Amino acid sequence: MDNLALLIDLHRDGKRQGPGGEDETRLAITLSGLSAGKGLKIADIGCGTGASTLVLAQQLDASITAVDFVSDFIHDLEMVAERENLGERIETLVASMESLPFEEQSFDAVWSEGAIYNMGFASGIKAWRRFLKPDGILSVSELTWLTRERPAELEQHWMQEYPEVDTASAKMAILEENGFSPIGYFTLPKRCWFDNYYRPTQARFAAFLARHGNSEAAAATVAAEEHEIALYERNSAFVGYGHYLARRTAD
Repeated sequence: MDNLALLIDLHRDGKRQGPGGEDETRLAITLSGLSAGKGLKIADIGCGTGASTLVLAQQLDASITAVDFVSDFIHDLEMVAERENLGERIETLVASMESLPFEEQSFDAVWSEGAIYNMGFASGIKAWRRFLKPDGILSVSELTWLTRERPAELEQHWMQEYPEVDTASAKMAILEENGFSPIGYFTLPKRCWFDNYYRPTQARFAAFLARHGNSEAAAATVAAEEHEIALYERNSAFVGYGHYLARRTAD
């Protein structure tokens, strides 16, 4: 089993595959102005097992197209949506975020929590802009430096893992340069990392290792996760997730 398959297996049983929270999704909805809309169409790209998708379906008068390339994640989302009587509001799609089959200007909003890094922030917003209707809303959370300077160990790690990590002002500039007008921003609190993501992930380590016979590859996956968690525990004042909201501007 390759590294990606191991990561998917580790995170499949998680409610979240990255930092986030229901309150934070609701805050983003408020800042977006979407609550007043009727019959909205929203694409939730890189939805994982659907933590944000379910909140969008609960809070908005909208049909949600939930997209992820991992079919197991999509299957789990479908099961939860049916259980919570949200199935009629959620359509699922197994697809890569880099090759989406959507028509141009077909969505009122494009949503992506903790996933755009897979494509890269600049590449993602450029590619997804065409799917938005005029004045459509983009809502994404993205790894963000919280200070101008940060410890060398932290910078070295994230520049290797995700070279596009940058400050909020730099991310805002990228939005403005690519046909968006920023309308809102906030940082995710630490509980979104610890309580909602890291601690539940750690609780699955033992079962994950046992499932894979304590293989060297599985142990390496856990070690990498533990390293990231330890880095965040030491350096949470310097890095986090910023949630960015922007409106598509005229061409």
